[in-house]
Amino acid sequence: MATSETAFAYHEPAIGTILNQTGFLLVLNLVNVCLDKLVYCGLIGQLFIGILWGTPGAKWLTRDMETVIQQLGYLGLIMLVYEGGLSTSLPSLKANLLLSLAVAITGICAPMGLSFILTELVAATPLQAFSAGAALSATSLGTTFTILSTTDLIKTRLGTVTTGAAMLDDVVGLVLVQIITNLGGSSDSFSAVTVVRPVFVSIGFGVGVVLLCLLGIKPALKVILAHKHRFPEITGTVQFHFLVNTCLLVGMVAGATYAGTSSLFAAYLAGVMTSWMDAFLKENSGAADAANANASTEPSTGNTSQEEDTNQNDQTTRQQTTSPKHDTPTGSLVYEKYYHGPVTRILVPLFFASIGFAIPITEMFNAKIVWRGVVYAILMAFGKLITGLWLVRFSSRPVSSALRILKKPFSGVFLFCASPRAGSKKQQKENQKAQSQDPPSLQDKSHDQPIPTQPTTPAHGAINSEPPTQNSHPTSTLPPKPKSLYPASILGLAMVSRGEVGYLIASLAESKGIFGTSSSGGSSETYLVIVWAISLCTLLGPICVGTLVKRVKTLQRMRVDRGGEDPLGVWGI
Repeated sequence: MATSETAFAYHEPAIGTILNQTGFLLVLNLVNVCLDKLVYCGLIGQLFIGILWGTPGAKWLTRDMETVIQQLGYLGLIMLVYEGGLSTSLPSLKANLLLSLAVAITGICAPMGLSFILTELVAATPLQAFSAGAALSATSLGTTFTILSTTDLIKTRLGTVTTGAAMLDDVVGLVLVQIITNLGGSSDSFSAVTVVRPVFVSIGFGVGVVLLCLLGIKPALKVILAHKHRFPEITGTVQFHFLVNTCLLVGMVAGATYAGTSSLFAAYLAGVMTSWMDAFLKENSGAADAANANASTEPSTGNTSQEEDTNQNDQTTRQQTTSPKHDTPTGSLVYEKYYHGPVTRILVPLFFASIGFAIPITEMFNAKIVWRGVVYAILMAFGKLITGLWLVRFSSRPVSSALRILKKPFSGVFLFCASPRAGSKKQQKENQKAQSQDPPSLQDKSHDQPIPTQPTTPAHGAINSEPPTQNSHPTSTLPPKPKSLYPASILGLAMVSRGEVGYLIASLAESKGIFGTSSSGGSSETYLVIVWAISLCTLLGPICVGTLVKRVKTLQRMRVDRGGEDPLGVWGI
């Protein structure tokens, strides 16, 4: 007869367990740092460490330990998405929202459509092809942030468009997680309720958050700013803001989960809300301080002693208001002080390692699986590379060149009938005018540029001296498309990188039985092909972006030394 225990007995862990877990955490962080420095994809190393330590490899961790690591790692994923919401710049995102939305839609629809080739490649059902496309439609937000921050492109227009599109892809991917969870592999056909409910709940949740910010939080913040001198000093400390931000995050995650939408989507919205509140408080705190100062100085016209007292109070209030400005308790400061260390060093590595637990490495190296996985990976890379077409400048040169070819016979007849002397005289006059105008400009330029340039550079210099003033002030409109293909290539290659959400969707669909089972009782063939595609895209994407950015940095240094246009143009500003 089993008796209920009233307490859990404390036992000292064995030295082998301590050494095993210590080495596990140390190796996860060391591999992450080394690969981030080399190829900007430390998460790949953490995945391989999870494969080595976990069930697919040496089985150095028990099943209970893997369960705990998986649960703690999911907390790391929530905090990773929350950090993505915190780092969202709302003004720059609004300015480039349409372009980011177009890139995101292209990056979602293309992999989803190309994934239906699995019906011929591995005889997959439409539901399995949809789940595979959902896994490959999401862009790795952590990988994208790592690449852009390491290459100093995170604050440029190109970085804003890339991160905005990656965030939108991940939001759609997080909604698809809930859809796949509700589908559960119970049938091979779509159900309207299971598909539509998470979508509308997610849209309603997002609209509700926007209305709450505009109709509820915004007026409340104005009242708080107007009467902030009445609140105790503890409300302005970092500890108080840590408590408020944590309650907001936990409340939104719990509410979204019970409502039927994704908890990760709620974590992203919580980060965006915190960033919006910080920006609102920063913009309106100065006006509130000025109003309070004017209200305090108006009744001080009676006695000189009162004036002295008010002056002293003004000085003390100025000191109190100027001193906290150095450490303003924003959401980013709270995250950096309390969350960044444990999340970066413990929770996020455990998450990627837990994803590695679900990769059946021993079953992947089958000849039939390998070539199908490589083919599917090429298609999925192409599905994200075409997002760079939104930054490619298309012109009518092919049409004009075709018209020129058609006009050549008629132009030959016209030249044959025309007088050759008149044409030569006109050409001589034009050449004489060009020669009379070129030497002064070349002489003026020779003092500034010791290196000889082409004859067209002075004209470009004279033309480009005025447009910067015209293109500088319309910040709300999109800049012109770049002349080179570097921005488009960097955007497309950065979107190629999959990662956490892709592995999460694929593993979830496999565990729910959507991909079916193999005849040998192992992982399904469709799941193995998808894992190959996710792994190759996640590995090659950062490497290609890093190589291309090194080339761009070299060209930018040459531009500084010799002069010329930036290869990224206005998209690198």
